[in-house]
Amino acid sequence: MRIPIICGPTAVGKTRISIEIAKEFDAEIISMDSMQIYKYMDIGTAKPSLIERKMVPHHMIDIVYPDEELSLI
Repeated sequence: MRIPIICGPTAVGKTRISIEIAKEFDAEIISMDSMQIYKYMDIGTAKPSLIERKMVPHHMIDIVYPDEELSLI
């Protein structure tokens, strides 16, 4: 199984291309952004809009409060 990874700086079109790819392959999107994981941190994080999130399932966005600790270890 191949899993595409789309990376790059903010505002280069990663969301748009990831949605196109996910629709093409009937896939879902897993955000690995260090700030998009936090609820209420919408300014400066370039989170996908609610409309974009309804186009294909997105994961790991708005799942923890900013005062909660989260570790992948």
